[in-house]
Amino acid sequence: MTLKINLPETPDQLKDLIQQIQAGEEILLSQNGIAIARLTPIQPRVPGQDKGKIWVSPEFNEPLPDDILNDFLDPQ
Repeated sequence: MTLKINLPETPDQLKDLIQQIQAGEEILLSQNGIAIARLTPIQPRVPGQDKGKIWVSPEFNEPLPDDILNDFLDPQ
């Protein structure tokens, strides 16, 4: 469920809002009736969750070819 809060009300309710976010609630902040921000709980990163999904070329750390390197050093 999304809780909608008008921006001027937030300083007085900040502690309560943080507790609600920690409990899994989503907070939608609005100003003059227009939504301007969404506060959601952060999903913790699970180490290793992307294992096997990323591939790095064996040449990744090799120097760039001169023609490409020159474009970085002297862009025109």
